[in-house]
Amino acid sequence: MTTNSPSSNKRKAYKGIAMEGIIARQYNRIQKNSIAQYKSWAKLVNDNTAPGSNVLEIAPGPGYLSVELAKLGNYNITGLDISKTFVKIAQNKAKEAGVQVEFRQGDAAYMPFPNDNFNFIICTSAFKNFPEPVKVIDEIFRVLKTKAKALIIDLNKDDPKAKLDEYVDRMNLNMFDSYFTKLTFKSLAKSAYTKSEIQDIVKKSKFKQCKIIDEEVGFEIWLEKLGTPISPLNNLL
Repeated sequence: MTTNSPSSNKRKAYKGIAMEGIIARQYNRIQKNSIAQYKSWAKLVNDNTAPGSNVLEIAPGPGYLSVELAKLGNYNITGLDISKTFVKIAQNKAKEAGVQVEFRQGDAAYMPFPNDNFNFIICTSAFKNFPEPVKVIDEIFRVLKTKAKALIIDLNKDDPKAKLDEYVDRMNLNMFDSYFTKLTFKSLAKSAYTKSEIQDIVKKSKFKQCKIIDEEVGFEIWLEKLGTPISPLNNLL
């Protein structure tokens, strides 16, 4: 079973402007400076996933994380992004790196995958951009295998602006890219969620509960599909 996207052309699958064309390419160029972060996230997935597992990255953007994960182990990796430009960039990046990752265009709220298909799912820096957050989490639940985990990493709306600026300053960007990145963070922070808001969203979903870990910037949201009925997540990690 897969969930098909509504046919209505009026539906928008993301908040804000479309990450297409020159905007997507500019984002890709700046993200090259964050490769250490992507490698860290890839290692986190690698540490929590068995060899040969089916791994899904939701909203992979230019594909850095999935490509780095593919370098670490033998996984069946799929990246699903709403942006056609990002899909093309990511496909080229995987080809250049000599790794196998299936990047495809699609809507996180209506994923084109069967039930119980993935051993691990990760979504970084994108959850705040989904207009139907509960629907996306329910889709994660649907396509995730029983007893498997999902990880969402994103900004914390309660993080002070100064903290975000300090984080960008440590990226050693040139003046233009630093200004652009800080402006982007400021804009994205408006759509971000607080910890209590995340807990409320998850409570409305089929997961019901989650574990939230604070990070230097933002937080990790860990989910585990324990089947039906939902049991308390006493041993999530």
